[in-house]
Amino acid sequence: MVFVLWVRPPDLIRVGANFTAKIVCSNVFLASRDPIEVLRSDVQAPGHPLLRLMRVEVDRKHHVVRAGLFGFIGGGLAVLRPDVGCAVVPDGRLDKGRRTAFTTTSLAAGINEPEPRGFEDAASLENSRSLGNSAALETAAALETAAALEHAALQSVIEDDALAGPGVRAVVVLHDGRLAAERYAGGFDRKTPQLGWSMAKSVTAGIIGVLVKDGRLKLDQSAGWPAGDGRERITLADLLGMSSGLQFNEGYGAVSDVTRMLYLEPDMAAFARAKPLIHPVGEVWSYSSGTAVILSRVIQDTVGADAVTFIRTRLFDRLGMKSAVMETDETGTLVGSSYMYATPLDWARYGQLLAQDGIWQGQELLPRGYVAMMASPVAASGGEYGHGLVWRWATHAEAGQNSDAAFGLPADTFWMGGHDGQYVAVIPSRQLVVVRMGLTPSRQHYRPQPLVRALLDAARMTPPTDASR
Repeated sequence: MVFVLWVRPPDLIRVGANFTAKIVCSNVFLASRDPIEVLRSDVQAPGHPLLRLMRVEVDRKHHVVRAGLFGFIGGGLAVLRPDVGCAVVPDGRLDKGRRTAFTTTSLAAGINEPEPRGFEDAASLENSRSLGNSAALETAAALETAAALEHAALQSVIEDDALAGPGVRAVVVLHDGRLAAERYAGGFDRKTPQLGWSMAKSVTAGIIGVLVKDGRLKLDQSAGWPAGDGRERITLADLLGMSSGLQFNEGYGAVSDVTRMLYLEPDMAAFARAKPLIHPVGEVWSYSSGTAVILSRVIQDTVGADAVTFIRTRLFDRLGMKSAVMETDETGTLVGSSYMYATPLDWARYGQLLAQDGIWQGQELLPRGYVAMMASPVAASGGEYGHGLVWRWATHAEAGQNSDAAFGLPADTFWMGGHDGQYVAVIPSRQLVVVRMGLTPSRQHYRPQPLVRALLDAARMTPPTDASR
């Protein structure tokens, strides 16, 4: 029996083995975490019972991780590639898996640089100190006093374990564009990149926005299927709103479309694009990681071989997101649905861009009104999902009911959300961005809204951080 499993392992074991190899690979080589701890806490503790039998082997010299049931069944394989993180190699062809289909610029030395104490207005505060006149010094002192009061109030909120939730690994709060509070669990700090899971989808939507601003894409253009079966009517807007009509099973815990795509398919975009049309285009909302990977492929087909460099220079570098890495599949397609690592501070930077309507330090990185479009409701979703791969409410509710409303969150609140408790709350009207990251399976029923509500209340009780606004 064991020999049969070794020779021809079931797909469920292969999914588990490749998942294990991938998670360990990324956390070891991108986040510098201990492989045994990653196996225990990130793979075995929260997941399917089968995962508790997985074992890993890390080859640091060749940047390869192998995994399998009892260590040898399932053929799990992942490899680190320069500047694009780890990729699953489901067909076992390590030679092909080492290659990428695009050029990149090196990210070396960026991740470990010290983080600034603030974001957009830190420089203006330092400039006011250097003016040397009494009015400037008084203004600087008032700002520092107000910031200290706010920090104390907000820090006390995020240190509350009940609000931060079980399995919390980081909480970062930005208010008025400044770093107002932060917290990290043991083994993590502000330099530790963390996996955002489906928060990557919201970043993919932003990259599409950059290309729209450049005039290289239009939201109403076809997503590229040839004419013949109706799929040619699918537009980029349909994909951004999860309303393509394509078949895709997003179920986890078994071999479904999403787990097959992520862990058994060398070319994820080809797999997702091959799905048949089962609903009228634009009329039915259905959450699908496959549509985000299709959008990733559109980005790369538009930009060409230097897509990774384009994303870094046109988005990540401009925001100061030095740690951000969007990983790829074996063939080189960016996994814009699920696999982006960044420090919590860098996730916060992207949230701040959205809170500022796509403007960063006076420059429009996204088209005017694009963020409002992203957050506008897809009617077929019952109002809970936006037209740009963001959630309008943090947790599910009855159809048509806003689950954020019970907590009194502002109407313009929207969310980036990811598997196992990853959240970025964006509230433009209050210029508040809250990043909460951890390993919190859905069975624990954690809700981030009380945390955000408490932070709103604390921010309201403190003086504004800049009286000149």
